[in-house]
Amino acid sequence: MNLKLFTSFCRRIPALAIVLAAATATAAANPYLGAWALTIPGGGAGWLGVEERDGKLQAAMLWGGGSVFPLESATVEDGRLVVTRIHNIQTKDPAGKTVKTRITETITASAAGDDLKLTSVKPRANSPGEDKAEFSGKRQPPLPPAPDLAKIRFGEPISLFNGKDLSGWRLLESRAPNGWRARDGLLVNEAVQEEGKPRKNYGNLRTDQEFEDFNLKLEVRVPKNGNSGIYLRGIYEVQVSDSYGKPLDSHNMGGIYSRIKPTAAAEKPAGEWQTYDITLVDRHVTVILNGIKIVDNQPLAGCTGGALWSDVSRPGPIYLQGDHTSVEYRNLMLRPRVN
Repeated sequence: MNLKLFTSFCRRIPALAIVLAAATATAAANPYLGAWALTIPGGGAGWLGVEERDGKLQAAMLWGGGSVFPLESATVEDGRLVVTRIHNIQTKDPAGKTVKTRITETITASAAGDDLKLTSVKPRANSPGEDKAEFSGKRQPPLPPAPDLAKIRFGEPISLFNGKDLSGWRLLESRAPNGWRARDGLLVNEAVQEEGKPRKNYGNLRTDQEFEDFNLKLEVRVPKNGNSGIYLRGIYEVQVSDSYGKPLDSHNMGGIYSRIKPTAAAEKPAGEWQTYDITLVDRHVTVILNGIKIVDNQPLAGCTGGALWSDVSRPGPIYLQGDHTSVEYRNLMLRPRVN
């Protein structure tokens, strides 16, 4: 897909949530239209969105970590959905020279009601043959209408961090290095890397408790070039990063990672404490960063990269990303919805 088309598609990702909701209603004509929660090979979370535009199918996908990306093509052939994904990789030729190789992965899907069975076939880059994998998907429930937040009530605040230890929290990856600790009343992640040695992938931290709809307030301090994230229900990442002075982007501070771009640049320079006021209700999110509303009751089309699972209907924890860089949090207060 050329850069112009790719850029155009990415700009439409927030609007795609509304398009996909409407597409669900017309799924009888094309059973593949809409949003699908995927469980990709290995058990990770993925997402597939299919829409029809100007008589042609277009599709986007999330595969485990990273961002939502547009697929190269999408067609229905003999009752099956066929999409292609391009992989640009580097390999070595017989002389040992590095060359760029373009590999096309073909994913074929068959729908039976709300269930999707998918098969991926991808040629091997450095040897003959191909790799084949099977995985599954479920149609996402239709997006509810945007809630009237003035009518939503939240309960008494729950302090998620006691300032003394990690009671109520645990690592997501039990074997990962643990950089998290309580220090001077702060929840601190020290993701120290040693020069000249392989990069350590530190663990992410999640609450023992799981939540549905809520309001979450907290403060965070990001170091220079720092990168973390706040996952709502364990599946929607509100980005935490040192993006001060950068153009607006869904990968910047306060954005819903690769899905919703902030409407204003409200972040502070690295090293300063910053405040978040985040509301998640009926799969719509509002983000107030440093007192400025930058995401206003916007629909969430599906999970984001790094999600614990792809099911948008189940409760989940608050989880904090610790595998990128050091970061500090404090005053984490959550009020669950009570009506």
